[in-house]
Amino acid sequence: MNTVNAEETFSFVSLIVSYRRPSSGFNRLDWSSSWLVRGYTRGACRLNSSEVLLKTGEHLRPVVMPTSTAAAEISSENNLGDMKLLVKLIGSKLEYTPRKVPDEKDVVGTDSHLFSVIPRHFLPGIKSPCWYEEFSTELSTDLYRRNRFTLRSKSFKTVCDHLRTNFHQHLYHRGGKLFRLRCLPFFYIIGQPKCGTTDLFHRLLLHPEVKFNTMKEPHWWTRKRFGYIRFKDGFQENFPVEDYLDLFDLAAQNIQDGISGNSSGDYRTLITGEASASTMWDNQAWRYLHGDREETQPPFLAQDFIHTVQPGAKIIIMLRDPVERLYSDYLYFKMANKSAEDFHQKVLDSVQLFQSCLYERSLRSCVYNTSLSNAMPVRLNLGMYIIFLLDWLTVFDREQILVLRLEDYAANLKGTIKKVFDFLSVGPLSEQVEATLTKRPMSNTRRAADKNLGPMLPASRDLLREFHQPFNHKLASVLDNKALLWSNN
Repeated sequence: MNTVNAEETFSFVSLIVSYRRPSSGFNRLDWSSSWLVRGYTRGACRLNSSEVLLKTGEHLRPVVMPTSTAAAEISSENNLGDMKLLVKLIGSKLEYTPRKVPDEKDVVGTDSHLFSVIPRHFLPGIKSPCWYEEFSTELSTDLYRRNRFTLRSKSFKTVCDHLRTNFHQHLYHRGGKLFRLRCLPFFYIIGQPKCGTTDLFHRLLLHPEVKFNTMKEPHWWTRKRFGYIRFKDGFQENFPVEDYLDLFDLAAQNIQDGISGNSSGDYRTLITGEASASTMWDNQAWRYLHGDREETQPPFLAQDFIHTVQPGAKIIIMLRDPVERLYSDYLYFKMANKSAEDFHQKVLDSVQLFQSCLYERSLRSCVYNTSLSNAMPVRLNLGMYIIFLLDWLTVFDREQILVLRLEDYAANLKGTIKKVFDFLSVGPLSEQVEATLTKRPMSNTRRAADKNLGPMLPASRDLLREFHQPFNHKLASVLDNKALLWSNN
């Protein structure tokens, strides 16, 4: 196989796999010069997932590494010894200066169309962030035919069939012109994956003041507006903001019916929301759009755009013990040969990669590093909650963000849901609706086949608990909540 000049660039660096685990524990890898590449390359060679590019002098040479996931020597003693050094390194890098929030004009300048569609002020007297958009299209036009979400969601396509049948009845007439009510979500459930966001979403649906879109996770702010759908597909045609707004037309029509006097309910209190669990953490599309930067940190984050268009948005975050979250995340994805031993090896590989990055870069840079994230066999960085939360707190006030623990949600569903309703300022439920809400079966639970795999290995649990300790301590300190230490789990 040909060698590749070190200056040649590689696109779509992806899931990378495996290092031979040394018996002494973690092995420092030079992250700045070690790349694991899958498939998508540009240049003189093409590597498969078991090959590693190692920098030697002026060239990169491919080296085939074994990909066995057998964990014959699963003992946490040596690993935890090295882990304590890594934890100390993490702790030394956790105290950093908050990111510099980009100027509003720079945020607007990156997506002028978005900010030309959404006005800077919303209708007064209505709780939801809504506005009127002049409707100058022929009434016979099928407005939803070109919506890209209809190609990926049968349920939304069905809703569109309903919306188009009486669309003209929901238009607002004034001064000889027609206007269409448009709305953004009043609140966003932004993360994290495998922390109960699906269950919360479906229970909130039962409140009469909450009028949802038909898609829990549009992933528009983080992915689809860039045309980033699935990593393996590369970039496709982007989803314009108009397509995203269509998702909330059902809620907008309910509100418009109230304004027009066609509904007996209090339209002023109706709200809608969405629950894309990628919104809190996923800013990977920026890396592909802007290329590598010195610190590999995205110049803009999803929250910069949400805050600029909607500074009063309500943000809900659901978290769980990051150790359990990672194992649940691993089990969720449909891959062959899943096992507790395979999970343990993937954890070791991921921790090695993260440690190698930390030797070269800042903590925040490693958490946001797209190449590193794609290289790790398990999504270790998603459990570093405090890094993402601190960035959300640079643009949104603390009072606008509600942080929940899945453990509290499971132990006291009624009390936690009430806390969410109070946060959203919606009215109390009737006894009948409350009973329906609390008795509803849990959503998105673990599959039977995954349950049969049993729990993670004690060695994995010990290692991950040690790794996440500094992140949890910082999170508990910032939010003044010792339960976020997850020390009793």
